[in-house]
Amino acid sequence: MGTPRWLEGTTDAIGFVGGALTGFALGRVLGFDVFAPGYGTAAIVGIVLVGLGGGAGLQLARAVLMSRRKRDASTRDGGQ
Repeated sequence: MGTPRWLEGTTDAIGFVGGALTGFALGRVLGFDVFAPGYGTAAIVGIVLVGLGGGAGLQLARAVLMSRRKRDASTRDGGQ
């Protein structure tokens, strides 16, 4: 039995948003403001950090979900 679609979608959304917020915070700490006026270097680097953070958060959330799925399957099969 696979993971319910709602759980997979929710996990993806939480991972993406969490990663994007982390990328945004990292950009702010490093001095790259996503909301800087115009499309200067600081704004572009900030946007890239948000995108990279969102993608990394999504992949991390999927990896966690997959590892839990494997762990649950091995527990159900008797640990073999």
